[in-house]
Amino acid sequence: MSEEQAVVTPSETLAVEANGPMVNGSGNYGEDNVQIFRDTAHIRQRPSMYIGNTSSSGLHHLVYELVYNSVDEALAGYCRNIQVKIDVDKSISVGDDGRGIPIEEHHEAKRPTLEVVMTTVGAGAKFDKNTYKVSAGLHGIGAKAVTALSEWVEAEVRRDSRAYVQEYERGKPITEVKDIGAAKGTGTRITFMPDREIFHETTFDYDTLEARLRELAFLNKGLAIKLSDKRTGQEELFKYEGGLAEFVQYLNRSEEVIHKPIYIEKVMDEVRVEVAIQYTTADEERVRCYANNAFNSAGGTHLSGFRTALTRTLNAYGNSMDW
Repeated sequence: MSEEQAVVTPSETLAVEANGPMVNGSGNYGEDNVQIFRDTAHIRQRPSMYIGNTSSSGLHHLVYELVYNSVDEALAGYCRNIQVKIDVDKSISVGDDGRGIPIEEHHEAKRPTLEVVMTTVGAGAKFDKNTYKVSAGLHGIGAKAVTALSEWVEAEVRRDSRAYVQEYERGKPITEVKDIGAAKGTGTRITFMPDREIFHETTFDYDTLEARLRELAFLNKGLAIKLSDKRTGQEELFKYEGGLAEFVQYLNRSEEVIHKPIYIEKVMDEVRVEVAIQYTTADEERVRCYANNAFNSAGGTHLSGFRTALTRTLNAYGNSMDW
């Protein structure tokens, strides 16, 4: 038991409250004490509000936010390939073959849409159900957190047979959106160097990224996600046409299985549900639940509903048998 835990027995009641000093700060409190932080300034002032922490998990979360944007393009039917590359200088890039972020001037912000997407908190297409039916990540925050918490960022977009690029430093654009010439296909690539003023450690771990990217490939059948590390030469492509059925096989790869995975997929009221189940000779049960690619460690209504339906079905089958 850690020091932060407490055991309560039936014969005792324990209440714990931790506060700071009784007197904390100056007695003066006026309008000049109220500070305003917007967009980049607020993210840099309170990074943990956006990415959880400034340790290794927060660092890798920046990558996941960009990958989620690409996965959302795949869920919308416009992306088939995602590339994540760690470069020798410890920067990292996430690219896809989706539609590419628009670069035209935004009608409300009066700035290039790419710049708005990369720097303005709350701006994004995830709120428009005509653009994305489902999505993961920090809606209207993800790319901005990457831009704000990086020493430098380069955003490259391919649209309408042209390539465009814009550069940023610590959340601020330092160039205009520039047309850099003809290009084939469409897509977006974001390259960034995490800010050493923010993070305790800025080295990306291949194994950590590999585990999450593999998982995302299982959850999005047919989507190809390639991870490469120019520091070591490691490279791997994750692509699974079997989706959750293959995921279950992967999770049970060291177990003695009783049958092939049972796989069910159905869409109802624009909600798509996938279930895969496989029994093994192991004693313990393992369950993994996801919603919009996000892992639900505590389960949820989708798990309780599945358990109820499975129990009801097995009971009905058992009662119908002539034993």
